[in-house]
Amino acid sequence: CVHPPSHQLCSPGYSQQTPASGKTQPACVDRRETFSSWQTTQRQNPPPTVPCSMAGPAMSLCPGHPLLQARPPLCTLPALQPPARSAEPRRARASEKEQLQGLNERFAGYIERVRALEERNRALAAELAALRQRSAEPRRLGQLLGGELRALRARLEEAHGERAQAALERARLAEETQRLRARCEEEARGRAEAEQALRSRQQAAEGAARARADLERRAAALREELAALRSAHAEQLAQLGAALRAAAPAAPAPAPGPAGRPDLAAALRELRAQYEALAARNLQAAEDWYRARCARLHERAARSQEAVRASRREAGECRRQLQARLAEMESLRGAHQSLERQLQELEERHSAEAAGLQDTIGQLEDDLRNTKNEMARHLREYQDLLNVKMALDIEIAAYRKLLEGEENLFSMGSVGVSALNPLPNPTYSFQPRGFSSSTLSFKEEEKGEVIKVTSKISCSRAEMIEGTITSAKKRGRLNLHEGIVANAKM
Repeated sequence: CVHPPSHQLCSPGYSQQTPASGKTQPACVDRRETFSSWQTTQRQNPPPTVPCSMAGPAMSLCPGHPLLQARPPLCTLPALQPPARSAEPRRARASEKEQLQGLNERFAGYIERVRALEERNRALAAELAALRQRSAEPRRLGQLLGGELRALRARLEEAHGERAQAALERARLAEETQRLRARCEEEARGRAEAEQALRSRQQAAEGAARARADLERRAAALREELAALRSAHAEQLAQLGAALRAAAPAAPAPAPGPAGRPDLAAALRELRAQYEALAARNLQAAEDWYRARCARLHERAARSQEAVRASRREAGECRRQLQARLAEMESLRGAHQSLERQLQELEERHSAEAAGLQDTIGQLEDDLRNTKNEMARHLREYQDLLNVKMALDIEIAAYRKLLEGEENLFSMGSVGVSALNPLPNPTYSFQPRGFSSSTLSFKEEEKGEVIKVTSKISCSRAEMIEGTITSAKKRGRLNLHEGIVANAKM
């Protein structure tokens, strides 16, 4: 166990006024003989060191402490004799004064360290508050980013819906285009059939025109032939009449006799009448055939002209319908191309927006992941700070307990020494300072260093008490400090 510093055994607060001079002198009485004898006794029979167990870094006096065993009761102290004036007590007092000053300086250094650690504790508390505030900010940031992420996801779903609607519109337009293409092909086939019918009708009209021309030529030839036949028949009749007139006076008219000879004039008249009747019949037959043939040709020509006019009207109608269908097809082709361009632009825009949204989502997820990592790091740092604070609180409580024990020891010592006769020595006052939550850093002594404190108490019987306290090794104290911090962290 680590015992308290040796400067606390002989406090500069043990002082008392002498009745003779009225000056304040220390209660420790230095007598050369008693001091030497007691010192020799202590060297020969050193008091045993009893270890004590402590739960923490608080260091208090154990029941078996050599200082408690070495100090006899005040009532048993023998009366002190007036000290002999010599140089050795002065040197001892000067050495004791120097030791006390050094111990006071060390204690003041401890107090300054406590103050520095208090400042460090306040700085750590401020940093902890800042970390808590920063840990609250990522939560708000996560809420804001969550809202924006939901908005972006809604926009992405809306873009997917628009893309599906555009795909349906594209399918509908493709179906409409296919239907119009089939209709256009059907109209093209109808146009080809109409053109083919028109060409056949034109060929038929041309054939009818050629046949009419042939018939007209034949009719003209027949008219010329009829005129020639009429002129030839008239010439023949004229010749026959001339021949008959020439032959009539020469031959006497046969008188009808009993024998019944033939009458030539009657025979000629009869023959003439027959030829005239035959010519009239032939002429009438030719005229009837000609009229019938011309009527048939006129009828065929009229039918052909009507068919040609109908074909022309149908061809014109087909041409107009074809032009209308071509114009409609061109307009539909332009609309289809425009819709395809719009669909392509819409797909590209939606793809770009989707890529941008995916990048934004990835960036937001990275930010959220980084924020979570930073929050985890801040939480670890906060936990470490809490562990350090807990360790500091435990260590501060231990040191406060140590200081309270030392103050109790000083108060007990001051009560026991207040009745002693002081000697003219300088007065050293000790004012304990309060501690706050902080960590005390020990300034370790070298290995094997021994601090000797000579406590001189003046009573009715002078007794010199010298306590030799061996400080703990530096490694032992460091191990104890590390063990305390490890226990606090656990």
